[in-house]
Amino acid sequence: MAANIPTTALQLRSLVTKDGELQLSLARVAVEEPAEGEVLVRVEASPINPSDLGLLIGPADMKSARVSGKGEQTTVAAPIAPPLMRLMTARLGQSLPVGNEGAGVVVKTSVSPQAKALLGKTVAVIGGAMYGQYRIAKAADILLLREGTTPAEGASCFVNPLTALGMVETMRRENHKALVHTAAASNLGQMLNRICLADGVGLVNIVRSAEQEKILRDIGAKIVVNSQSPGLMESLTRALAETGATLAFDAIGGGKLAGQILTCMEAAANLNSASYSRYGSTVHKQVYIYGGLDTGPTEFARSFGMAWGVGGWLLTPFLMKIGAAEGQRLRQRVVDEIKTTFASHYTRTISLVETLQPEMINAYNKRATGEKFLINPNLGV
Repeated sequence: MAANIPTTALQLRSLVTKDGELQLSLARVAVEEPAEGEVLVRVEASPINPSDLGLLIGPADMKSARVSGKGEQTTVAAPIAPPLMRLMTARLGQSLPVGNEGAGVVVKTSVSPQAKALLGKTVAVIGGAMYGQYRIAKAADILLLREGTTPAEGASCFVNPLTALGMVETMRRENHKALVHTAAASNLGQMLNRICLADGVGLVNIVRSAEQEKILRDIGAKIVVNSQSPGLMESLTRALAETGATLAFDAIGGGKLAGQILTCMEAAANLNSASYSRYGSTVHKQVYIYGGLDTGPTEFARSFGMAWGVGGWLLTPFLMKIGAAEGQRLRQRVVDEIKTTFASHYTRTISLVETLQPEMINAYNKRATGEKFLINPNLGV
């Protein structure tokens, strides 16, 4: 198997210049030898997640992008507005590899028994630089997939599945009884819905269109609320009263929705209140913002009492908080249910070169519900 490994391979890079320009290109890098306890993975599938787009594209104006070159010499350049450049200070001048997670086949290993046992196995990897043809990984850190699982099926083993499981685990650890989730028809939202159905957890799904509502109802979602409906506040209050949900995870970020959720939580808490308090109910209501589909300001109309909180939530700090043993328990559930609960669906599989084509950038950068792209770095080579 090792005889077919090239000495160099392609890797997708993202660079921000001090002149305020984003540059995307393919770099030819050396294929490294596995050190002690390491393996070499031939990457065959890596999803484009919103978190990947944050590094790949960031705040660049892709509508003004310029493309030059062909094939692996293709480069993309796009301007970044001066007010947004302050967000880029820490990465100026650095050509950064992209891709948080993916899956492939172990094609070479070090001599350690743990590593050698993985030769020829299909595995999932997290940790960056996955939009490349080959990736060195520590044998102790990768996820061995079950026999018969393809790289495409295992490509999204980490970010979405563990985020969905982390939301339910956070609910339990913070003594809430049910959840609210926005942008709920996404791949992640569908996973969360299946988890909650299997585990008997109340879930209020908030979507933005009738089409998204149908996606969730078709997979068995019990409560779906359309945020564009004129009766949003009434229907959301009813759903919160029915489930007792006092914890929300918001993928939207900007706009009024997070505040509307808190307002409806307060209204639901007061439905059966025997007395009035000018400070509102004593029920704590919490919204965690974990995404930024709307990059505008988060707006609040203070109508939800004093027992409330808004914060940020990210997967990596959560996993560090719960520790290695609990993290492994969650990972094992993902492996066991990768073709059911945690199945991901992709609009299209593209090559590294295709990733730099303007029409593809416009498609995957839309971040549209139901349109998820998968990169196969070894496609067409």
